[in-house]
Amino acid sequence: MKIVFMGTAEFARVCLEALASAPGIEVAAVVSQPDRPKGRDLRLQPSPVKLAALDLKIPVLQPLKVRDPGFLQTLAVLAPELIVVAAYGQIIPQSALDLPKFGCLNVHGSLLPKYRGAAPVQWAILNDEPATGVTIMKMDAGLDTGDILAEEATPVTPSDDGQTLHDRLARMGAQLLVRTIPSYVAGDLPHRPQPSEGSSYARKIVKEDGLIQWSRPARQLWNQVRALSPRPGAFTTLPGRAKPALLKIWKSSEIQHPATSATPGTLLGPRKDEILVACGQNALRIEELQTEGGRRLSAREFLAGHPLAPGMVLGR
Repeated sequence: MKIVFMGTAEFARVCLEALASAPGIEVAAVVSQPDRPKGRDLRLQPSPVKLAALDLKIPVLQPLKVRDPGFLQTLAVLAPELIVVAAYGQIIPQSALDLPKFGCLNVHGSLLPKYRGAAPVQWAILNDEPATGVTIMKMDAGLDTGDILAEEATPVTPSDDGQTLHDRLARMGAQLLVRTIPSYVAGDLPHRPQPSEGSSYARKIVKEDGLIQWSRPARQLWNQVRALSPRPGAFTTLPGRAKPALLKIWKSSEIQHPATSATPGTLLGPRKDEILVACGQNALRIEELQTEGGRRLSAREFLAGHPLAPGMVLGR
């Protein structure tokens, strides 16, 4: 089975490596987004998928736009029997979907039709979902709207954050993909259209999504902290300086707290090893945090070097 793989992000890298080691599959080429400038020096950095492909000695194509006629001609010359897409970052045009004999499959990090779009992992946590999963679908020209071939669910546990859930779903998706392809190619898998009800869109997460609004319930803020860890991160500001200092919150927990007249964002402690903040409902215990330019610290370590006065209001 001759396959072209299209992917860019870390989620896709896991799928590529699973395909490359699967019996009966030849990954003829990998298509990934162009190298992007990153870091303080803005050096061009290859995607995780490109790095994996180079290690695997698989040719890499990096069209600026997947609709480019020159790229589509190259794809046609490769003549793949199947195209597999995972976290690529562009809509695949119908002309590309129609090229392979067996069409195009997509690995998506949610139980479709819920959380179509760019950030299904983070939004599942943000919205306090008890479970999520992965879907293998037959692609059409829409945004994650194709027929479902296979799905697998997993609980979203209290210990999950954006990274742990992402990594688990990537492994699940890669394994499900490898199991699905033989049955799909043999014609043994029914195509199940996505239901019209229950669909939702998981838009791309931006830095501003990390700003903590202390007037919200503590449970929502706890979900925000863990959903956005490690990137882009949930944050607030420390008052008392000429310019408010950015404070990134890495880990937290919801604490049941009696009704208080304290303004949301008010420090209810701090105690020797605990930073407790009033919220719109209950309180948030900050367990790990980091000042801008500093290192990640536990609450106890932070308080040893940054005394905080009870009554101080964060986010002002």
